[in-house]
Amino acid sequence: MSLQDRIINQFTDSLQTQQDAMNYLTDLIAYASERLVAALLNDKKIIACGNGRAANNAQLLSSTLLHRFERERPSLPALALSTDMTTITAIANESHFDDVFAKQLRALGQSGDMLVVYSDCGFSGNIVKAVHCAHDKEISVIALTGRDGGAIAAQLNEKDLELRVPSNSSARIHEVHSLISHCFCDLIDHQLFGG
Repeated sequence: MSLQDRIINQFTDSLQTQQDAMNYLTDLIAYASERLVAALLNDKKIIACGNGRAANNAQLLSSTLLHRFERERPSLPALALSTDMTTITAIANESHFDDVFAKQLRALGQSGDMLVVYSDCGFSGNIVKAVHCAHDKEISVIALTGRDGGAIAAQLNEKDLELRVPSNSSARIHEVHSLISHCFCDLIDHQLFGG
């Protein structure tokens, strides 16, 4: 297979996964955006976390809400728990890596906030622990997952939402998670600021 054919296969696979996700997740993405907007209108914040490439998506969501998406507008309260390396490495070194998000969430999260978690595999112990902590603090969870949802999906309750990308490919899942994050930002801006 030529390099060009490999490139075409990557694009084709990505487009097919996006099409499948669009067909399967559109209503859930819209509903999740309404839940995020409701939290913001109640003076609550959006907290996001993920590991590795998923941490990039968590940071993408929080930075876009704090700064801007496609237009100027007031900053929105959002926080990524995966960005403070000093805190993360201190918790991981002196406690356990599974505590890196839950410990921050215990200190920074408030009832009514929304936690958005990103995981392609659904088996990240620190994400599972963050979901438990969210429930303890009456924080609802929006879980962006893939594959079969893993242990994270099993921990969600009736107030939570799972947006599971219909794919087993980590690359495709992360691409769609990024697109869903952009959808969230667009829908939040539209609902809060019109146009």
